[in-house]
Amino acid sequence: MSILLVTPPFTLLNTPYPATAYLKGFFETKQIPNYQIDLGLEVTLALFCKKGLTQLFDCVTNDTALSENSSHIFLLKNYYIQTIDAVIEFLQGKNLTLANKICSRTFLPESKRFAQIDQSIIFFGELGIIDKAKHIATLYLEDLGDFIQENIDPFFGFSRYAESLGRSANQFDEIQTHLEKPLSIIENTTISILQKHVELQQPKLIVLTAPFPGNLFSALRCGQFIKKNYPTIKIAFGGGFANTELRSLSEKKVFDYFDFISLDDGELPLENIWLYINNQLPIKSLKRTYVLLHNEVIYINNSNCNDYKQNEIGTPNYTDLLLDKYINVIEVSNPMHKLWSDGRWNKLTMAHGCYWAKCTFCDVSLPYIKDYEPIAAQLLCDRIETIIAQTGTTGFHFVDEAAPPSLMIKLALEILKRNINISWWTNIRFEKSFTQDVCYLLAASGCIAVSGGLEIASERLLQLINKGITVPQVTKVTAHFRAAGIMTHAYLMYGYPTQTEQETVDSLEMVRQLFALGLLQSGYWHRFALTAHSPIGLNPQAYHIRPHLANISFANNDIAFTDQTNIDHDIFSFGLEKSLLNYMHQSHFDQPLQHWFTHKIPKTTIEKNTIEKYLNEKIYESIKPTAKIVYLGNKPQINFTIQSKKGMQRTIAEINFTSNRKKLTITVPELQGKWLVQVLEKIHFTKDKIYTYKELATDYEN
Repeated sequence: MSILLVTPPFTLLNTPYPATAYLKGFFETKQIPNYQIDLGLEVTLALFCKKGLTQLFDCVTNDTALSENSSHIFLLKNYYIQTIDAVIEFLQGKNLTLANKICSRTFLPESKRFAQIDQSIIFFGELGIIDKAKHIATLYLEDLGDFIQENIDPFFGFSRYAESLGRSANQFDEIQTHLEKPLSIIENTTISILQKHVELQQPKLIVLTAPFPGNLFSALRCGQFIKKNYPTIKIAFGGGFANTELRSLSEKKVFDYFDFISLDDGELPLENIWLYINNQLPIKSLKRTYVLLHNEVIYINNSNCNDYKQNEIGTPNYTDLLLDKYINVIEVSNPMHKLWSDGRWNKLTMAHGCYWAKCTFCDVSLPYIKDYEPIAAQLLCDRIETIIAQTGTTGFHFVDEAAPPSLMIKLALEILKRNINISWWTNIRFEKSFTQDVCYLLAASGCIAVSGGLEIASERLLQLINKGITVPQVTKVTAHFRAAGIMTHAYLMYGYPTQTEQETVDSLEMVRQLFALGLLQSGYWHRFALTAHSPIGLNPQAYHIRPHLANISFANNDIAFTDQTNIDHDIFSFGLEKSLLNYMHQSHFDQPLQHWFTHKIPKTTIEKNTIEKYLNEKIYESIKPTAKIVYLGNKPQINFTIQSKKGMQRTIAEINFTSNRKKLTITVPELQGKWLVQVLEKIHFTKDKIYTYKELATDYEN
């Protein structure tokens, strides 16, 4: 008897979605037998191989009406079938010598996606041949993806499946209609692989996690198959989709596919489900779980049962997963998106929830945001070391809502103290506590990138969002990250309630200046979406919008609405994206903003040197007595020389510092030199005690 943990198709190509790894790590602490699979990866590998492509192309018959692009691909099908195994192997990092052949542009068949290749390569600049080959191979796969979506299965996407059905499915009827249709070849492949795992593992409980709307339909297909063919196996469903969308569930039909639907952190709810199906707990002891009882949807939440603390849930465990078979792609020339899709990153969190939890567009009313609990730096490093030993991978993506600066500092020091060589990146808020010294410390510990929400670079709207930042503050913080060599990505937003066209244009001008000065290296514009669990969704009248409410029996999150401004914000989409693509690649800064839009826009009211003024503002900040002082460098060498002047002699200390890239020499009087060398030894990052500025000042005076 065991638990089978399943991530249904499709999520990520390059790295496992971490939900099942977290659950596996927890179940290991409870000695509950379990096995995890990334069904999305296994289905992808089964489709994109010689045998799989042959079967896909065989689905196209003589009477299939093909577009010009699809006809071109179909004529080249033998070339695709002959090259697919080599391409997948290359993208798995197993045959990098193929890069030159791919870059020759004579090896792989090319179709519509390659129309963008020349411009893409220009934007990539002086990237190495491996990355260029990955980009070409990615376009090759995307051509195949277009062919599949157009002619074989309209629901297919490399990182999603039937996403349109999962998005805001207020009622279950449309999903039910599609579930009653015959399985597509992709769904048949999914079920075939799932069946093999079920036969091998013989689970008593299958846990399906759907982090996104694009996993929901596949999860239901899996549940449908298990219910029909293995009726004694119980099925639990949860994950990000359930946590945000199914908080007001009343639809009975969904329980034809699942036995249990749990919300929020899954450790305790799933443990209690396991104990219940093994007759060790009564049904009333379930935690945050929907069940169908007496033909009614019942939500059971045992208030006497407390969730586990973060230090009790164990270390994410990636065993069972096919870690050497993930596919590294380069889809677009966005530096941060390249990080997301290229390379295998171990996922961890520094803290549960968000320490700020005030942004009005965010789901701050839900536990995954509002229940903030940081994890000790020592425990985080224990988990890092365990995962490195387990996976052999030293890249870490901390998937926090917003990593707390104080914990980032402690983590960086602990990483340095243990001499752990990793590369890591995370999400942040542009807090003023990210001083230049703090950014240098983070970089020394392996931090290579951060992403943060600038949202709308407008002081009025930042206040309305309750972001807790200002544009001058963002300017200073991004300058500090730049000085430390840490890439900064900005989340940008347009279409926020009451936002005017003028504010959109002015925000774009601020963004232009930030990129022009090299303060941002990456960014992405998001269209504002109203969600049911955000402060705006809970109190729309305060933001002068009228929500279009629907009858809800299944999913409830995204809400359509009317803004009192009646502005069509969608007309800005293309121009914002196109301008940003150029700015990210240090291009076309001198073009007027009107250049990016086909419709007339107002002239910006922002002065051309606004960000430069913010950057050059001299803000005197005295060092607080409680400030911690840490030395990251090597032990310096000290030599003494005697200087003579007008018959007087004095001893001078010459102190030589050497780093990886520089040498520095300073000369000071002997006593000060001896003191400095002793103090640098005392405050070195490897020491347990961390001294404050006041302690050092007192020591110096003494």
